Amino acid sequence: MGQRLRILDVGMGRGAQALRLARAGHTLTGLESDPEMLGAAREALASEPAGIRERVRLIEGDGRETGVHFLPGSFDVVLCHGVLMYVEEPDAMLAGLARMLAPGGLLSLLVRNADALAMRPGLAGDWSGALAAFASDACSPEEGTPSRPGPPVRADRLETLTATLAGIAAPLQAWYGVRVFTDNVPMEEGLPAAEELERLLAAEDRAGRTEPYRRVAALLHLCGVRG
Repeated sequence: MGQRLRILDVGMGRGAQALRLARAGHTLTGLESDPEMLGAAREALASEPAGIRERVRLIEGDGRETGVHFLPGSFDVVLCHGVLMYVEEPDAMLAGLARMLAPGGLLSLLVRNADALAMRPGLAGDWSGALAAFASDACSPEEGTPSRPGPPVRADRLETLTATLAGIAAPLQAWYGVRVFTDNVPMEEGLPAAEELERLLAAEDRAGRTEPYRRVAALLHLCGVRG
């Protein structure tokens, strides 16, 4: 096994990501503000072997208040996936997350791509929605799509987050596109057969690392490293 890392998962939801990392041998702290989500995560954790349970700590709390729960430099990795879209002013939160990193620590962000908001409605033939998306960073792709209900959420631009990460001493080291080809697949649609799924994932992985495809991905994965 490689290095065992201290990982903070901010906005961990039901804990699927955290549990996978704990099973890989890492020490996980999950921070979640939604009591229902946190309850589901605790229930999932309870079914794990004792060796995994002892590596996981679950805390009810907000990602904007990490300083209340943790000391600076407490983690080797901080994950913040699918959270910034619900934070109106993310800069202060990002600065707080960066302070949680030990020197050389990794800040991993998964955000909505504000430069590609028109792609989903456009590919679905919703021309009004596509035109509206060009004008608004807060446009929600879930709105008007029965298979993807949800409240309006905001999005971020690569250039803006690159500048923000530099300003909080966790400069961008790498970035990828996520959901280049599959963003319009209905959530209720099941997974394809194993062989087809393998090809799909390979195509998404390749596109997410390749220009110009990665720039039109629905989501961006950014990795900053604490200096």
